[in-house]
Amino acid sequence: MDQELKKELEKIATTIRGLSIEGVEKANSGHPGMPLGCAEIGAYLYGHLMRHNPKNPDWVGRDRLVLSAGHGSMWLYSCLHLAGFDLPMDELKNFRQLHSKTPGHPEFHMTPGVEATTGPLGQGIGNAVGQALGMKILAEKFNTEKFTLFNNKVYCLCGDGCLMEGISHEACSLAGHLGLDNFILIFDSNKITLDGPLAQSGSEDTAARFKAYGFDVFEMEANDIQQVDRCLSQVQSSQQKPTLVIAHTTIGFGSPNKADSHKVHGSPLGPEEIKLTKEALGIPEEDFYVPGSVITFFEEKQKRDLQAEGEWNQMFAAWKTENPELAKEFDAMINRTIPDSLEKELADLEMGKDSIAGRSASNKVLQKLGEALPFLYGGSADLSGSDKTMMETYPLIAPHDFKGRNIKYGVREFGMAAIAAGLFQTHMILPFVGTFLTFSDYMRNAVRLAALSGYHTFYQFTHDSIFLGEDGPTHQSVEHFAALRAIPKLHVFRPADSWEVKASWWAMLKYQGPSAIILSRQNLPELSQSRALSFENGVGRGGYILKKEKDQADYCLIATGSEVSLALDTATALERQGKQVRVVSMPCMDLFATQPKEYIDSVLGGNVGKRVSIEAGIAQGWHRWIGPDGITICMEGFGESAPASDLAQEFGFTVDAILNRLH
Repeated sequence: MDQELKKELEKIATTIRGLSIEGVEKANSGHPGMPLGCAEIGAYLYGHLMRHNPKNPDWVGRDRLVLSAGHGSMWLYSCLHLAGFDLPMDELKNFRQLHSKTPGHPEFHMTPGVEATTGPLGQGIGNAVGQALGMKILAEKFNTEKFTLFNNKVYCLCGDGCLMEGISHEACSLAGHLGLDNFILIFDSNKITLDGPLAQSGSEDTAARFKAYGFDVFEMEANDIQQVDRCLSQVQSSQQKPTLVIAHTTIGFGSPNKADSHKVHGSPLGPEEIKLTKEALGIPEEDFYVPGSVITFFEEKQKRDLQAEGEWNQMFAAWKTENPELAKEFDAMINRTIPDSLEKELADLEMGKDSIAGRSASNKVLQKLGEALPFLYGGSADLSGSDKTMMETYPLIAPHDFKGRNIKYGVREFGMAAIAAGLFQTHMILPFVGTFLTFSDYMRNAVRLAALSGYHTFYQFTHDSIFLGEDGPTHQSVEHFAALRAIPKLHVFRPADSWEVKASWWAMLKYQGPSAIILSRQNLPELSQSRALSFENGVGRGGYILKKEKDQADYCLIATGSEVSLALDTATALERQGKQVRVVSMPCMDLFATQPKEYIDSVLGGNVGKRVSIEAGIAQGWHRWIGPDGITICMEGFGESAPASDLAQEFGFTVDAILNRLH
């Protein structure tokens, strides 16, 4: 390494340390240990190695950095500020304050240069694997012999906590299997966890673990900038496998009394220790000090960054001229363009049966969507034959072969959901994933982060209730409808027939956030009433009147999914008894709750005698719609192993059982 560059990068590392500890101190909250320990890594990546343009953080040709150890966010914010991203010094001074761009853990869309929402440990690794997979997909699709549009590297910085979480195994196992030779995982190996020395809770051979996955493994003393250069430059130039870099660091480096201790992990240094640390590192007393030479260094680097993107843009323009058909597909993918004709094509899609399982209807929809949307990629947690997520005309993605559009994630639900988020983060892929509804618990935290971050991802959950039958209560979902509906900004659909399945997919495409579609294993009758309204005016409003009473309604029956046909049959029986009945289908409570009060009142209001919910799940969430005096036809506990018809009798999901409850 050039000695002048070495000197400047060391100065940048010292600056990262100073900014980070002061941001934490001013907020009186945060994690100074990791930024102090990893400063050379940040200086080298942002000051030298990574190809990006801070003035255009969305440039698709960029390298990426995901901070999986999101508690060390001041490290990332300091790097982004110095590199020239739109993150002014005032934002560093407002660390962890209301409405700042520097929240306690990095959040996607909030801070320029932040590639993923991280903090729940290990998920950033899954996101980075998804980004790396996405880059391999895009390279396979768009690179030609003459032009290389995509050869991006995806770096991920993690700690012991990330590697302890099981999601790191799920994601890295798949990365090794697929041979993602653009993924570089940098492990901040400081032998300290939040609660004490690592030796108290872990003693595994991390290098052997990752070699078993199929990774190359390197080690470096990461508080020595020359060793960082020797290691990372070699990886960058000659990588042939996904790579783990074990970066030996000292947590709290430079702090005279707290370095190499868990006490520096998650609390401010304090004024006296700040003073001593600055003296030890040679940082002036001035708050949030940045040397003029560091400012000048990054101003020059930004010119080179701008030039690098300009050269890429020139290559891209030449590529478009020589590859017009590929260019059309590129534009469709980067804009995620939905054809104007697609809504009608979905509406006209024939199912060919009088009854069809929700999962089978959705599979037919996916075939149509796959044809129309080149950016749609899907996969399943080893259940594609059961959850019906396979796009049949497209091949599988396989080791070192990324031409396909179907991903076999294996039995890795949590990793699958985090990787799907990473695919979305490429800005050119719209991912869907599938598994049984009861396994949504395994992936719940990744679904939550998708909702928090606004990732446009789809979750196809099948085998939705006790009516899957003989597999029994271990696989029969009862609380999962409510659990998913409890996640803010996640749209949860439970369609009643194939028309509602089609309309649900249309609504999910239009919603710029995550959605879950919950589907039956068993056949559902086709409902002529559901087709009376357009996608927009029926399912698109979350809930709608399926059957209107003639005069004053004695009952308003509200149902979802497979229980909607039961509600209609119950209404017919009640009408034979001289009752007036309204039936409401509510495929998506989340959408219904966003409708104007006037619409909600028109569906559920009026002079209605009694509101009744019918759903083969727990009652939680229903009293918002039926009122405190409403009746819930629901599950009070877990299911049983038996045929579906026997379970309907056992748990009261028959017309006669409901009539007995109403009288």
